[in-house]
Amino acid sequence: MSVQVVAAKMAEVDLKDIPSGKALPADSPVSPATEGKNIGKNEASSSAAMSPSAESSAKAGEGLLTPNPGKMPQASALKRTDPQQNGGEAFVNRDGTVAEAPRMKKIQFADQKQEFSKRPSKIGRRSLSRSISQSSTDSYSSAASYTDSSDDETSPRDKQQKNSKGNGDFCIKNIKQAEFGRREIEIAEQEMPALMALRKRAQGEKPLAGAKVVGCTHITAQTAVLMETLSALGAQCRWAACNIYSTQNEVAAALAEGGFSVFAWKGESEDDFWWCIDRCVNVEGWQPNMILDDGGDLTHWIYKKYPNMFKKIKGIVEESVTGVHRLYQLSKAGKLCVPAMNVNDSVTKQKFDNLYCCRESILDGLKRTTDVMFGGKQVVVCGYGEVGKGCCAALKAMGSIVYVTEIDPICALQACMDGFRLVKLNEVIRQVDIVITCTGNKNVVVRENLDRMKNGCIVCNMGHSNTEIDVASLRTPELTWERVRSQVDHVIWPDGKRIVLLAEGRLLNLSCSTVPTFVLSITATTQALALIELYNAPEGRYKQDVYLLPKKMDEYVASLHLPTFDAHLTELSDEQAKYLGLNKNGPFKPNYYRY
Repeated sequence: MSVQVVAAKMAEVDLKDIPSGKALPADSPVSPATEGKNIGKNEASSSAAMSPSAESSAKAGEGLLTPNPGKMPQASALKRTDPQQNGGEAFVNRDGTVAEAPRMKKIQFADQKQEFSKRPSKIGRRSLSRSISQSSTDSYSSAASYTDSSDDETSPRDKQQKNSKGNGDFCIKNIKQAEFGRREIEIAEQEMPALMALRKRAQGEKPLAGAKVVGCTHITAQTAVLMETLSALGAQCRWAACNIYSTQNEVAAALAEGGFSVFAWKGESEDDFWWCIDRCVNVEGWQPNMILDDGGDLTHWIYKKYPNMFKKIKGIVEESVTGVHRLYQLSKAGKLCVPAMNVNDSVTKQKFDNLYCCRESILDGLKRTTDVMFGGKQVVVCGYGEVGKGCCAALKAMGSIVYVTEIDPICALQACMDGFRLVKLNEVIRQVDIVITCTGNKNVVVRENLDRMKNGCIVCNMGHSNTEIDVASLRTPELTWERVRSQVDHVIWPDGKRIVLLAEGRLLNLSCSTVPTFVLSITATTQALALIELYNAPEGRYKQDVYLLPKKMDEYVASLHLPTFDAHLTELSDEQAKYLGLNKNGPFKPNYYRY
């Protein structure tokens, strides 16, 4: 679709930049003879306005703005403004005479049909954007998903949808987006080599045959690859989202079309969130025997509403620091009913997902939401764990001045040795431009801190839970909330000061942007192997406690990703293995080793 242009005002030309020696055609559209005439009034008049001499001049490559040496000053002439000509441009020749510069015309294109000043209506804009994206690229993106989903304000809970096979056991935004979601999943598969390899190696064995997995994670293209891998290995899956903003609607549609029971959509309310989890769990004739959780909300809901289900559940796999913290609390209180695998503290999760993923996605999330320039900005990062290390490294590389807050003296020393200034939050809160939390704790940034922030300060969270920033304290009558764009709010104080709050304090990268697929392949493969391990473990191997993945499994996950880089591992000789007291095939490090 070509864009219709009404009037392109031609810039005034400084004649010092115009070469001399070429004449301006007398009947040129910009000559004094045509001044005051509308050249591009309509298609018929515009085509008739240009004379044959002007057309031949243009074809000859001489252009429409070539000066007439007999009437125009030479290149060395001086330009000045004549106040008697209402600010018009004039030129002083060497002999002292003054010549008025020609006034440039407004040009309209011949095929112009719609004036730019007549802005399209809201529906017209949507139709225009869909027309452009569908006709020019025939593709679909997460951003397009969000735009199109706003066309229909009906809650998915009030819809009756079925996939092409007549199955309606799901609740998503729009099943018609399935084709676009399938394309996103196919792209993700290319960057998730380990999961695809695992799917091929274990598909014949079906190590998860009979497993009924209920999951609560971010529903993205990467999660879809994991779910389809679990299905290929024999598992049945029902899924809900662990974050109300991170669901990719088109991916959820593709999963529903593929027969998965998915209950999630972008922009759920708190009530929707728990309703979706309940729909996953509370279904007649189906009871889960494995839990895959991200944040502990699913585990908490089953423990609170359906505690008898734990009699048939073989294990829990948890991947976030928040969820792991909840599991350790249950274990300490003697209330953990089944074995649980702590994926968050596995080497492959901590050292790759938390560090490398956040190192890239923090910049992506901030850029997409605020278009902020990082160079020279003062940033405080609360927490210097693996997520904090990734955020700090990225911001420092972009030229930001980075401060760190930390409670752990070991992490604090690491921050100092990495060149960051260790401070308390209240020491820098008045001067920083960006505040980022990544501690996994609660009330890291409270109302007192928010009151003291400078005007325009950006506040966001990179931890899993939305408890780190005390957003509830901002919902008071004296403060005004103003939605700027999706996931971006201005919170305005009575004196006019405002802060920029991103994703209402929820996880920035998955709420406002995307994350690197390859890194998620590492985590997803670890989750799949943890499910296989717990599901197939003989009775008595794991007690009602929280366990770390075996070191051998961590090494296996890493080895599956090495072929992507054409990497070649060195092998120990028998003599070397005997000297180190190791098996030639690993594990190569003791459990207490810190990578």
